[in-house]
Amino acid sequence: MRIIPAIDIIDGKCVRLTKGDYSKKTIYSENPVEVAKRFEDAGIEYLHVVDLDGAKAQHIVNYRILEQIAAKTSLKIDFGGGLKSDQDLHIAFNSGVRQITGGSIAVKEPVVFQKWVSKYGSTKIILGADSHHEKVAVSGWQEQSDLEVIPFIKDYEEKGVKYVICTDIAKDGMLEGPSVGLYERILKDTKDIKLIASGGITSVQDLNILEDLGCEGAIIGKALYEGKINLKDLETHL
Repeated sequence: MRIIPAIDIIDGKCVRLTKGDYSKKTIYSENPVEVAKRFEDAGIEYLHVVDLDGAKAQHIVNYRILEQIAAKTSLKIDFGGGLKSDQDLHIAFNSGVRQITGGSIAVKEPVVFQKWVSKYGSTKIILGADSHHEKVAVSGWQEQSDLEVIPFIKDYEEKGVKYVICTDIAKDGMLEGPSVGLYERILKDTKDIKLIASGGITSVQDLNILEDLGCEGAIIGKALYEGKINLKDLETHL
């Protein structure tokens, strides 16, 4: 299972939100590039970057930081937040990302998202299926749709999507453990989805559970920044 630390960016700074609430923001570093370099120095290979300014603005904002992380590390970056147009994708890939995550666009403009999957391939385009009470949330989690998360994922699997990041928003930033039951049902109800768990991961034991479940990756955010999981603890998973 891939271990994927998260860097969320607001105003060029590395932050974490609680349950996606922009008013509950904690700044952990003024320099996301230095944070990324520390991850790489610890043996980490992958990085999940979210442009929270972009998610709110509905277009990519913090691509300069992406460029710097890509230039100063060899981390394999997946990136999301505000990707709404072909131009946004062009900027993201030109900035050095390996994969992009589309969430709101997959809900609001499925034809565009499907075109991206066809053009770039299923290894480069990740479906963002973030949910609150198992309903898909969009626009930086500021809006909730009527779509049930598992049928949403299954529908896109039939359209060729392979990678899915699923965050249970109620778990995000709460340090209370991941949404194991939801992930178990997603993996049971799909055939070939590579599921990346996100939200609530607090311990190495959580990672062991997710790996045993069959998750392809696990995104860790607040637990790393709060010292609940140390980078050294992850060595056995790298």
